[in-house]
Amino acid sequence: MTIVTTDYAANQQKITQLMIQLNQIVLDKPQVVNLALSGILAGGHLLLQDLPGMGKTTLAQGLAQLLGLSFSRVQFTNDMLPADILGMSIYDQSKLKFEFRLGPIFTQLLLADEINRSSPKTQSALLEAMEERQVTQDGQTYRLPQPFFVIATQNPLQQAGVYPLPESQLDRFLLCLSLGYPSPAAERELLKGQDRRELLKGLDAVLDTEAVLLAQQGVKQVYVADVVLDYIQRLVAKTRASQEYHGLSPRGVLSLQRAAQAHAYVSGHMEMTPEDVQAVFAAVTDHRLGQRFVPAHVTGGLMTKTIAQRILAEVPVVI
Repeated sequence: MTIVTTDYAANQQKITQLMIQLNQIVLDKPQVVNLALSGILAGGHLLLQDLPGMGKTTLAQGLAQLLGLSFSRVQFTNDMLPADILGMSIYDQSKLKFEFRLGPIFTQLLLADEINRSSPKTQSALLEAMEERQVTQDGQTYRLPQPFFVIATQNPLQQAGVYPLPESQLDRFLLCLSLGYPSPAAERELLKGQDRRELLKGLDAVLDTEAVLLAQQGVKQVYVADVVLDYIQRLVAKTRASQEYHGLSPRGVLSLQRAAQAHAYVSGHMEMTPEDVQAVFAAVTDHRLGQRFVPAHVTGGLMTKTIAQRILAEVPVVI
């Protein structure tokens, strides 16, 4: 069964154009670009983890500019306080009262750069915002702009000066992505081509707030057949049968379905398939199952299977 909606038809051309432009900035990573955009259109937050200098911030900034949303970037450091992100109450002498000054989190897209270089106290300041889309300060609740996304980057735990994100924080991120080293051809293009930062300056917004909200509604309309739900539940059951790690929670299962629907939408079809589930499975589940990112140079360049990849290999699509 295939459902075609007016929303889908109106936005698909813009989404295709956005992906083309982003792939010209982030070279040789079409699947990562697809997943990153899928995560945003699914209404989720993204965690980009890799070595410094691999293009994490470039990908986040490119997405922000092309989506046409209000944008703030915060460089996280070990001396940062929650008020530096959320805002603080300042006494106004002319009015003889305290007034709340909004912090950089009051934007539609927040880039939390090197989030794991801040203390756990500062990291936890994002929890309410990421889950409830609101901030509570001094007993007063302030709604965040809609839509609201966090794109966070983090460096490997093997590096100095980082604080591991707790499981509760990791679970707030719909997808966790790594770019990895570029291919020789892409690296040659980087060496001979224009600076990525200069290319970012030339990007014009392809979508806007209305188009993003429209696309999010389109994602929800992607059809999911019972046979695909059966496949998802078999994968989830496999995660819960292991003694090595905790299985996916109900929130994790819903995240998997939502991300797969968004992948189908971005890929140009309105019916979710097992291939969509497979495409997003590792990005949705590995960080929830305790899989830690280990750079290639630490493993001697060996490509070891992640937890999610092992589960995909063991669970058949159809029984």
